[in-house]
Amino acid sequence: MSELIALAKARPGTLNFATAGNGTGSHLSGELFKIMAGVDIVHVPYKGSPPATNDLLGGHVPLMIDGLPSALPFVRAGKSRAIGITTAKRSPAAPDIPTIAEQGLAGYESNGWNGLLAPAGTPKAIVERINREVSAMLERPDARERLAKLGYVPSGGSPEEFRTFIASEKTKWARVIERAGVRLD
Repeated sequence: MSELIALAKARPGTLNFATAGNGTGSHLSGELFKIMAGVDIVHVPYKGSPPATNDLLGGHVPLMIDGLPSALPFVRAGKSRAIGITTAKRSPAAPDIPTIAEQGLAGYESNGWNGLLAPAGTPKAIVERINREVSAMLERPDARERLAKLGYVPSGGSPEEFRTFIASEKTKWARVIERAGVRLD
């Protein structure tokens, strides 16, 4: 990571990083990296992860920010090299890959996540039942093992905790979007 930052600082505006597109989580992760590392690297948006991955593997772009589940097979096959994990802790699916924060960019954290949402006005009893059923599924050893192999770290929580989490994510990323001047196509 220190070599990447040094290279980016030595050659401002010349190092490209591919993502799955403008405004995606990988794009915002890159913008957060640029802000925190104080570097000028150029975002190259693609129409999804597969074409960006093709260009990374083909040597057309030197860097890519992608989700672990889609990047890990290429890392394991030796076709790409992982520089760092964007989460606060190392991934159980790839414990040998250090986090960006532990490599000197203290406080850097960008988590991709998935969640279930229901239309506004869905009765509370239905939301609570869905939450109980999904939480129970996420506790099953076979489900946890399958998700972990794919690079996911399953977690559950109450609808209120999820609401609070979403609000904190909106606040964090709104600041990054504003500071970086991110615009959608």
